[in-house]
Amino acid sequence: MSESEKSPTARSLRISSGLVIPAEQFHWSFARSSGPGGQNVNKVNSKATLRWIPEPDTIPPAVWARFADMAGRYLTQDGHLVIQSQEHRDSIKNVEACRSRLRTMLQSALTPPKRRIKTRPSRASQQRRLDNKRKASDKKRMRRQRNFD
Repeated sequence: MSESEKSPTARSLRISSGLVIPAEQFHWSFARSSGPGGQNVNKVNSKATLRWIPEPDTIPPAVWARFADMAGRYLTQDGHLVIQSQEHRDSIKNVEACRSRLRTMLQSALTPPKRRIKTRPSRASQQRRLDNKRKASDKKRMRRQRNFD
């Protein structure tokens, strides 16, 4: 059976060319959804919950640090990631929604943030700023010094 023919819960998750999360690290559970479905909502477990228990060598430490900052509410105290989806009527679509949410979060954590380069205003811009302040000050000073004797 090829990778694409497996059920969505049994497939590895490819994040980038160098990062693949094995399916063994994912633990899936299903429950009744409170979302759309009419009478079906009371008898079908369509809500998907993904629990990812990452192993130490799965992703690099720098990427994990950025990911942990972003994932905030999805991370438990013991470092497990929990993502739930109940937006679709079908459990397979909810599984795919969980997988795509995790993929998006990890892809954004892969790219390190740009370093801020400190810049200083040029001498000419500093002079322009001071000149404008001086003009505004002179204008207001001239308004005050009227003498109506």
